[in-house]
Amino acid sequence: MTVQVEIVLKGRDFAVTEDLDVAHPGGGFAADDGAVRDLLVKILRAIARAEDPASPADRDVVLQGFSWIVEPVDAPAGHVVIAIEIPMGAAVAGPLSAVQAELDETITRVLWTERRDRMGTVH
Repeated sequence: MTVQVEIVLKGRDFAVTEDLDVAHPGGGFAADDGAVRDLLVKILRAIARAEDPASPADRDVVLQGFSWIVEPVDAPAGHVVIAIEIPMGAAVAGPLSAVQAELDETITRVLWTERRDRMGTVH
């Protein structure tokens, strides 16, 4: 499945659009932890490419330091977008066929897990 992401960088008055491949086994977009983490990383890499087209496609990404929200765009059909804002700009990806509350919970869990794994467990 291809998801469109629109990116606006701070200081620019135009958007850049990029198509992201988010296909997973079975096709489509499954809103599980792995798929959501993969999508967030791809969105952040797309923002980096919008700023610098020479940015490596496999650039390391840390899932910290950004604000996000899941918003419905077509409530009866169950479509949502993920909006991300970082200091250099903002991106909106979608539409995705997902339940807003479930996708929101999954993103929260993915970000919490990323933070815990990076910081280690303290006993």
